Amino acid sequence: MDVGARIAELRQVLTRAAELYYQYEQPELSDTEYDLQFRELVELEEQHPEFNDPSSPTHRVGAAPVEGFEQHRHGVPMLSLDNAFGAEELLAFDERIKRFLGRDDKIEYLVELKYDGLSLSLTYENGALVRATTRGDGTTGEVVTHNAKTIRDIPLRLSEPISGEVRGEVLMFKDIFEKLNKERVEKGQNPFVNPRNAASGGMRQLDDKLTAERRLRFFAYGVGAIESALPDSQSGLMDWLGKLGFARRSQFWVCQGIQEVISRTEEVLTLRSSLDFGIDGCVVKVNSSALQNELGNTARGPRWATAYKFPSEQAFTKLVEIGAQVGRTGVVTPVAHLEPVFVGGVTVSRATLHNYGELERKDVRAGDTVIVQRAGDVIPEVVGPVLDKRPADSTPHIQPTHCPICETELVQEAGYIALRCPNKKGCPAQIASKIIHFVGRKAMDIDGLGEKQIVRYLAEPAERPLLTDVPSIYALHSRKEELLALDRMGEQSTQNLIDAIEASKTRPLARFVFALGIPLVGERTAADLAREFRTLQAIREASAEELDDIQDIGARTAEEIHDWFREEENSDLIDALLQVGVDPVEGEAPKGDQFAGLTFVFTGKLEQFTREQAEAWVMDLAGKPAGSVSKNTTYVVAGPGAGSKLAKAEQLGVQVLTEGQFVEMLPEGTI
Repeated sequence: MDVGARIAELRQVLTRAAELYYQYEQPELSDTEYDLQFRELVELEEQHPEFNDPSSPTHRVGAAPVEGFEQHRHGVPMLSLDNAFGAEELLAFDERIKRFLGRDDKIEYLVELKYDGLSLSLTYENGALVRATTRGDGTTGEVVTHNAKTIRDIPLRLSEPISGEVRGEVLMFKDIFEKLNKERVEKGQNPFVNPRNAASGGMRQLDDKLTAERRLRFFAYGVGAIESALPDSQSGLMDWLGKLGFARRSQFWVCQGIQEVISRTEEVLTLRSSLDFGIDGCVVKVNSSALQNELGNTARGPRWATAYKFPSEQAFTKLVEIGAQVGRTGVVTPVAHLEPVFVGGVTVSRATLHNYGELERKDVRAGDTVIVQRAGDVIPEVVGPVLDKRPADSTPHIQPTHCPICETELVQEAGYIALRCPNKKGCPAQIASKIIHFVGRKAMDIDGLGEKQIVRYLAEPAERPLLTDVPSIYALHSRKEELLALDRMGEQSTQNLIDAIEASKTRPLARFVFALGIPLVGERTAADLAREFRTLQAIREASAEELDDIQDIGARTAEEIHDWFREEENSDLIDALLQVGVDPVEGEAPKGDQFAGLTFVFTGKLEQFTREQAEAWVMDLAGKPAGSVSKNTTYVVAGPGAGSKLAKAEQLGVQVLTEGQFVEMLPEGTI
């Protein structure tokens, strides 16, 4: 046998089989035939290393695990897209394009699916794959070449000797996701949260065999830095990528004018649930390459493209039972326990029913088939029942009369819908929730004291629990030996926890006020109080009228704050915290008045600093940060991915700034 000829033949057969299967979905070999020939090729290459070729199909799997990921700077940044929500924002996008180009005729657009996966940039040299890099921060990403080679619809060698970057999306199909999760559960492992996370985690495995097990896919959608002459349209580019060897799927459409774009996106939305992979919208691009070049980019991303985001995805499932949960203020809310269902990109088994008034209005019952959606694609909620599928013996849910945790009789205050457990000091659920809120990242930020630890310390040791209330956190240092005696508590982790608790004693006043969990007082209101009154004592003594005088604190919130500080148990809580050494840093007066009378809204992904830092600078200069855009907004500072807030700013004529322009407004030395 001519070994070289046989190796070449096997490589050709396996490459063709993979191309037919992954690019055209027309399998030529059965899985068994493919696996047998693949194994033969592996054995021949091992026996005859002189025939080694980096573009052999066997190089997709089997390299030894690497020790880490190197960083690589993209030839052209992988910019984010602005978002559009609804037909009105697509029309606004079209109007911006026409205004910039100075024309009023129809623009030709390309509409493609917005895959819910992980962006990847592939670098080829003379047609051979030499590097695969994740998006990273848009400028620099992680090199994951060894993992990319396990994805069989990523060509190791292109049909033309092209040098440059090809961009696309790595994703996991729904059937693979469900199969892998079933296998993981059977092995006692935690299931993946959603296909996107499974794909993203797969690309960051140090052992490419683990990546190969995830059976990931790749769809190309564009290019970065490239030396070749490109087609004169986006649709032509997609066809060209198919000819180079990337997966061919009819997942894009050329539309004449924005109305046709809107119709196409509505059609895709109806097909969303039937697709075998996840999408969260469509990407709309000006089709002409010449017009793309003329439109250029902003600091956020290309002017010629936008991401049209779909509304929350809905699904049907069975409501097994209606439970109840108790929050830190004692409010008892109904919770739906569901048969697990994949909706909005994640597997959902619990969903909110909001409150008992809403539950009665919707008439949702245990045993119902219900419609579930992820509100804002984040919080799962039950929309309502499917009455045609309601069991004949179903009965309405009965509102509880006693706390499900401590069995205290519930109360309903006049004018309020919520049921409340009045046992503030003795209800374990309320105590746990208060502590969890108090130690949170945006509050006292005590690392190492998470929800699981808090629940555990409230119960152990049984004869004298480590935690009993919020002030007891600051006594843990005196119980170090008891902490060390617990399972999975080593010397270092215990000391780290004690150090974190000690460090929390001097958090800024705004964080401390937020940590107290005062009703209607969020991060922004807490910051307003700290800035206005400067000291904890001044806040405690403020009258309702003084509180109401603060901009953005209304009469009801002012009354709530005033009354909260005058309740004996709340006053005792603050005194107890001060007694154990908690000494919040006083709020600082503005360092300047450059932003006096100005209101800023920050949106999108800020790349030079965090949103919290930017808002702090605004307040330091006597300005006001806001969470939403209105006619009173002075500036909107937009980073990559800015969506509805940016669109509303443009609609209202509010001036939009880039991060760079905002930085130029800051006094020297601020950053």
